[in-house]
Amino acid sequence: MKGRLVLMPNTLDFGVPGAEMPLQDVLPHLALQQAAGIKHWAAENAKTTRAFLKRVDAICPLNLPLQELQIAELPRPPKGGGKPPAGDDSSAAWRALLAPALQGHDVGLISEAGLPAVADPGARLVAQAHATGIEVLPLSGPSSLLMALSASGLNGQSFAFVGYLPVDAAARTARIRELEQLSQRQAQTQLMIETPYRNEALLQALLASLKPQTQLSVSCGLTLREGWTRSTTVAQWRQHPRALPDKIPAVFALLAG
Repeated sequence: MKGRLVLMPNTLDFGVPGAEMPLQDVLPHLALQQAAGIKHWAAENAKTTRAFLKRVDAICPLNLPLQELQIAELPRPPKGGGKPPAGDDSSAAWRALLAPALQGHDVGLISEAGLPAVADPGARLVAQAHATGIEVLPLSGPSSLLMALSASGLNGQSFAFVGYLPVDAAARTARIRELEQLSQRQAQTQLMIETPYRNEALLQALLASLKPQTQLSVSCGLTLREGWTRSTTVAQWRQHPRALPDKIPAVFALLAG
């Protein structure tokens, strides 16, 4: 029998200095039990995955010593988010990650933060598993996108995640206005993220480009002790600004009136 591809949730405290939360306060016990029993892993970063499994071991002892676990890193995407060069086929590398599952072993897929394959390169491995006839088992855990949407008070019946906005100021402004128009036409919440050190730059671009009556929600440090969500009109944001930290992840959401 084939093994499964187990989608293992991670915490949202990755890379935030001094913000590490007790693992059992963030992840379900079932997920921790599953993690403790998996030998083969596919991960963005082997070092941080070992650190995660060390935290798991303190709660649910690992079935094998940490040094005996097999952690393979996902193929690196092209720099800048571009397409692979002509003639480059990384399919074999992705298939190789699933080799243990074809031999009957479960393979754990883990992201650096949150749910794997959601705003995450692991989606390609999930697609490969389906194509290979390997069962995919998703486990419950935090998703910053859905938590931010839930806390925003914006339209949760129709929403879209648009990822990162352009870094170039003119292109970013054009994209913001495009998203605002789309939101107004479809009454749809638009969700986006940014690298933490550019949080404040994105906030200022949103406040400069959006109409005063548009609703803007920012969720910062979700699941962390000092996490917060503020959701109000752009006009209110301008009148009562709130600076964003440059080392804590944030999710931005807008809904045009």
